[in-house]
Amino acid sequence: MKYVDEFRDPQKAQWLLREIRSLVSQIEVCRRRPLGIMEVCGGHTHTIFRYGLNKMLPEEVEFIHGPGCPVCVLPRGRVDDCVGLAQHPEVIMTTFGDAMRVTGSKKSLLQAKAEGADVRMVYSPLDALKIAKANPGREVVFLALGFETTMPSTAFTVLQAQREGISNFSLFCNHITIIPTIKAVLDSPDLQVDAFLGPGHVSMVIGTRPYQFIAGHYRKPIVIAGFEPLDILHSVWMVLKQLAGGRCEVENQYRRVVPEAGNAQALEAIQAVFELREFFEWRGLGSIDYSGVRMRSAFAGFDAEHKFSMPNVKIADPTSCQCGEVLKGVIKPPQCKVFGTACTPENPLGSLMVSTEGACAAYYNYGWIDRESLKPAKVPA
Repeated sequence: MKYVDEFRDPQKAQWLLREIRSLVSQIEVCRRRPLGIMEVCGGHTHTIFRYGLNKMLPEEVEFIHGPGCPVCVLPRGRVDDCVGLAQHPEVIMTTFGDAMRVTGSKKSLLQAKAEGADVRMVYSPLDALKIAKANPGREVVFLALGFETTMPSTAFTVLQAQREGISNFSLFCNHITIIPTIKAVLDSPDLQVDAFLGPGHVSMVIGTRPYQFIAGHYRKPIVIAGFEPLDILHSVWMVLKQLAGGRCEVENQYRRVVPEAGNAQALEAIQAVFELREFFEWRGLGSIDYSGVRMRSAFAGFDAEHKFSMPNVKIADPTSCQCGEVLKGVIKPPQCKVFGTACTPENPLGSLMVSTEGACAAYYNYGWIDRESLKPAKVPA
């Protein structure tokens, strides 16, 4: 298939749905309970809800929404540190748009900007580097976010800054890695996952080999999936084929983009600039060992955590917000006590309602939720 319309062909979708229904009838566990397939990536979640794929599939197949939204798992303490950096008069804080609206314990970067901080939205770290060149008397900090998908562009930017001798550019590094995250999900006692749809963009960088432990050790099928509606349906069909045949393998539906060995140049740049942190705090999930990265000591001059003093305090999420349970797939977004009432895209309490990859935002925007039923009852005078 060459064109986007071909990935949204209704006839092909109907054929896949018929095959999926046939496979479901062959899988023994489906006679006892719904089959739980976790889509790790928030981009998949939005495709599923935007095109109503969850409504098309048989009731024996249930999507479980995973923690693959990097903006959503940024803890409140790190947001507070970022806001603190932005409030330095000599600092220009640069960030992707989604991250501007994630609140810390007191405010977001967007609120700090409204109060006078110099916070600028960029589309890539190279944009931040251009700002540093144009403002040699200011310190330009880039809020580095994302899984291995965005790590290479950050690493290449740091290497370019080093080559050009640009000393007023630094990163506040919050990059995270996918494999420890999936392992933490698999080790969670609260969750029943039967199979995975693997993240397409991360896999474009790391390849398919790192997922072998999921099939080999945990005995769960995983299919690396693309992001169009037919990609998702095809990947579900591939997962069910494995389960019906008693197989547990790593398969690659997104072969037009994802090579088995990943992207060697990207991985080399990541390895050159970053190293694993022993511990990293995730919003709603707690600390996951070796799940985050920091800058190597050779690049300390580009590390905002070395240039500036930061409290790095851990701050708990509001007790009313249940982002952690949603991230782990224990509950669905509408089951959260504040979903659609105290927490909406216009006034987000939880980070999952902020990001374009957040599961709560997907449900709110595409989930056919009766919003009238979510409004709190009026208290009689």
